[in-house]
Amino acid sequence: MNINASFSGMNAAQTRLDVAGHNIANLSTQDFTRQEVQQSDSVNGGVNVSLTSSSAGSGNNLEADMVEQLQSKSLYQANLSVLKANIAMMGTLIDIKA
Repeated sequence: MNINASFSGMNAAQTRLDVAGHNIANLSTQDFTRQEVQQSDSVNGGVNVSLTSSSAGSGNNLEADMVEQLQSKSLYQANLSVLKANIAMMGTLIDIKA
């Protein structure tokens, strides 16, 4: 049971949500460059995230940002459920051994 993988997944989902909100909030800002989140597998399990600026001329993409927010919410909730299940199983293991 690796709860760090759940924590990193929750952090990645939060970062994705923050970036999508940032992009939406700056839709009308002149010369604004969209940000994007890149995810990669972590050696210890879980994910690593990094921010990149979108390529020039990519324009605003409100639809993609709204979908990203919905996906991020679901990913966060899924990782939270896994974390809660791991904690519950750890409590059960401790009770069995006591």
